[in-house]
This record gives sequence, structure tokens and C-alpha cells, in this order.
Amino acid sequence: MGEAFGKFEKYAEIFHSVPTPAYVVMEDLLRRNLTVLRDLQQETGAHVLLAQKAFSMFHFYPLIAEYLAGSAASGLFEARLAYEEMKGKENHVFSPAFKEADMAEIVKIADHIVFNSFAQWEKYGEFALKHGCACGLRINPEYSTQEHAIYDPCSAGSRLGVKLGDFRPDKMEGLTGLHFHTLCEQGAGPLAETLEAVEEKFGAWLPQMEWINFGGGHHITREDYDIDLLKQCIMRMQTKYGLKVYIEPGEAIALDAGFLVAEVLEIVENDTPVAILDTSAACHMPDVIEMPYRPPVLGAGEAGEKPFAYTFAGPTCLAGDTIGTYSFDAPLAASRRIVFGDMAIYTMVKNNTFNGMPLPAIVAVDETGAWQVVRRFGYEDFKMRLS
Repeated sequence: MGEAFGKFEKYAEIFHSVPTPAYVVMEDLLRRNLTVLRDLQQETGAHVLLAQKAFSMFHFYPLIAEYLAGSAASGLFEARLAYEEMKGKENHVFSPAFKEADMAEIVKIADHIVFNSFAQWEKYGEFALKHGCACGLRINPEYSTQEHAIYDPCSAGSRLGVKLGDFRPDKMEGLTGLHFHTLCEQGAGPLAETLEAVEEKFGAWLPQMEWINFGGGHHITREDYDIDLLKQCIMRMQTKYGLKVYIEPGEAIALDAGFLVAEVLEIVENDTPVAILDTSAACHMPDVIEMPYRPPVLGAGEAGEKPFAYTFAGPTCLAGDTIGTYSFDAPLAASRRIVFGDMAIYTMVKNNTFNGMPLPAIVAVDETGAWQVVRRFGYEDFKMRLS
């Protein structure tokens, strides 16, 4: 089956050896992405942060810390993780609304806190400033660049960010930065368009600021990404307003750097044969259902492209726990290994134990090709979440 892995042939032995199901993350592929981001920092002076909501495999945090300025957190637990595992690096935190009990700890471990409203700023701002935190405000430029409303912070009724109509110039004292996050798996073009909207609506206050955060959703490490345009956007804010620029990509850090290795348990004959795997879309790659999308499978083609087609499905009771239909040069059988690509991001951070499904093991592969299971999950990990 080695030939099925194509350009990832060098990992074939690893894919055949690891337990299943397992997330397998390659250090060499991670370094490839990090090098691109480090070079961007060095060439522009921008600060690149790891958005942990996409990738929180802290085994690699010391490595990431060698390349990036720090991390971005969505609340207390992510902030703690970065504080503990990425020591000495910048720690930025944003939440649509903070809990008082959490804020008492956040101000001790974060250096930047972004508030979602003037009400949150009035409630916690003075407290955060007393603890030495730089404080910013999330704005909503009301400029949508995508079709998926579930991932669009500028969609109608969005709770994310302050719109121009709700802006309070009289409450700006003490705020040193503005933050916007409107992109999702997008190129530099939508960023440039959004930046124009930001300037049009909020440009009057940019000269008063010290920094601006472009948020995440930037697919910087994708082959067709226009890095030159991103650099122009960064330098525009630097030269025109004298601002320090932050960006906080999540996917770009681990894009195409990880895999999910599964095994065929059974073939069920139907209109199209169904291969039941020991992995689940609902439990182990929920974005397949939420987005939705069809993840790549090494050695597989589109439905109808190759002679033997199968719909991949999980072993849960959910009828819709299907991953997609794939075709192969030869028939599949029980025990066949299936390798899904681009499974480092939005997988480990979103998985669950619905139906008592075991969580996949987490495997790290170093640059020599040596692999280790850095975390294995069992019954107690399922039970501990219940009562």
C-alpha cells in the first residue's frame, strides 16, 4: 500500500506502525510552516501569534516558541496552557465576555487583553491596567468576505466586535489597540479589502493606538497565498499610523502538518459500499460535518475517478456520521489503513467522546522519523467528563 501515499511515501512505515486511530503530527512539516511565519516576522517586524483554538498540541509549544512571538487565547484555559508551556512569550487573550473569577487569574498571566465591548472594558479595564496588561478593543468592520455565516463575525446579528454605530470615543482612554478578526481560511485579498473597511470606519482613532491585531484566518502557509500583499498590509499600518502589527493565524501554523490514521473495521454493501472505520467524523473531525468539507485521503480519488468507491463512515449510532466518498485502484478490506490529510488543525481541539468513542492517540514524529505516542486516551478520559 506504500505507493498510495504519494509524496508522503517517506511516512508510510509510520502510518503502518502507529496505533489507530491516531493523530500524527510531523515536526518537519510543522517547521516548514513556522519558517515561513518567522521570515514574515523578520521581514516586516510584525508579531505572529499561534491561535490555540486551531492547534493546541503543547508538545510542540517549545518548538513554536523558537519561531513565533507568542500565542492568542480564547479564554482562561488556553491562556494558562500558553503561560505554562510557552514560557516567556507574549500571551494575548480575547473573549466575547469574561467571567469575574477568570479575570482575576487572566491578568496575572496575560500581557494583552482584548475586550469585546465597551461594557466589558468599563467593567474590567481598570483592573487589567493595574496589573500591567495592554488593553484593546475588538471592532466589527461590518465587511463580510465569506459565504459561511457560521464562521462570519460580520454576519447579521453577530455578537463579535463593536460596530461603528456603537463606538464610544469618550471611553477610549487607556485602550492602546484595536483588534478585528473577520477571515476564515482566506488569502491576503480579503484582508486588504477588510483593512480598507477598518480604515474607513475606524481610521480616525488609529493614530491614537499603539497596536492593531489583524486576527486570524490567514492561510499564509498555503502555496498560493499572496505573502507580498500581506506584507503591504502590514507595512501600511506601520508607516501610516505607526502601529505595531499582530496577526494570529491558527491553521497556518499546522496546515498540512498532521494526519489522522484509521483502520477499516468492516465493509457494508449498499448502493455504494460503506467502509466503517475506527474513527468518526462526529467525534474526531467534527468540522467535516460543521463546515462541511471532505478531507483528503492519501491514495484515494474522487467518487468515480477510480474503479472501487467507498463511503467512509464512523462506528457511532449517528446516521450522518459519514466522512465522504472515495475511490481506490483496488478493493478495500478490513484492517486496511486509511490516512486522512490536514488533520492537525481543528481536530484535537474539538474532538469528543459521543457514544463512548475512544479519543485518538496523539503521535509526534521528529525530524529523524522517530515517532512517539505523546498521549494515549482510555476509558477514564471518557468517564471523567461525566457523573
